[in-house]
Amino acid sequence: MPKAYWINTFRVIRDPDRVAAYAELGGAVMLAHGGRFLARGLPAAAFEEGVAERTTLIEFPSVEDAVAVYRSPAYQHALTVLGDAAVRDIRIIEASG
Repeated sequence: MPKAYWINTFRVIRDPDRVAAYAELGGAVMLAHGGRFLARGLPAAAFEEGVAERTTLIEFPSVEDAVAVYRSPAYQHALTVLGDAAVRDIRIIEASG
């Protein structure tokens, strides 16, 4: 089964303290379910229509595992902590090859 990648970009951060609280809770849920943080922070470079915004890349054993984490009660709790503190774009893609 191919691995999956959860790509999370923060378009707007309104409250860094709540984002940090969310990251602590949500990160723990992801790690507990096989997630592995590969990269996080601002891009070293952005090209064409790329935007220099905070980005997180997390590897999961499968798309199903990543989606299950997002839908889990523990992650949903982390989202309530985040609330409207950020505007994000989340994508889960299957690894190729």
